[in-house]
Amino acid sequence: MLCKKYIILVLKLLLHGQIRTSEFRRLIPATSQKMLTSKLRELEQSGLIHQQVFNQVPPRVEYSLTPYGEKMEPVLNMLCTWGESHIEVLQDKGEDVILNQRDEDIALQQFL
Repeated sequence: MLCKKYIILVLKLLLHGQIRTSEFRRLIPATSQKMLTSKLRELEQSGLIHQQVFNQVPPRVEYSLTPYGEKMEPVLNMLCTWGESHIEVLQDKGEDVILNQRDEDIALQQFL
């Protein structure tokens, strides 16, 4: 599952706490709403994230890591550190690489 596009990025962003669907769209602009919804559902079905729906107008939905998902933190940090240290290699291969900075943390997002 981790090898699927955007999964690592979504999990890494959730390490900082709850995120609304609209904030995901802002943080990952290259993904469509359909793709984002699909990835969030996959992660929820796997038990890594939790969806909380607030009964208000307009509707508000927030996602957070489950305790099971929080256990992924060391792995995610290691993968992102590796990616950050190899950005030049990816760029030399002609791949588009974008760094998203949220607070003081950097998550690697690679568009294939």
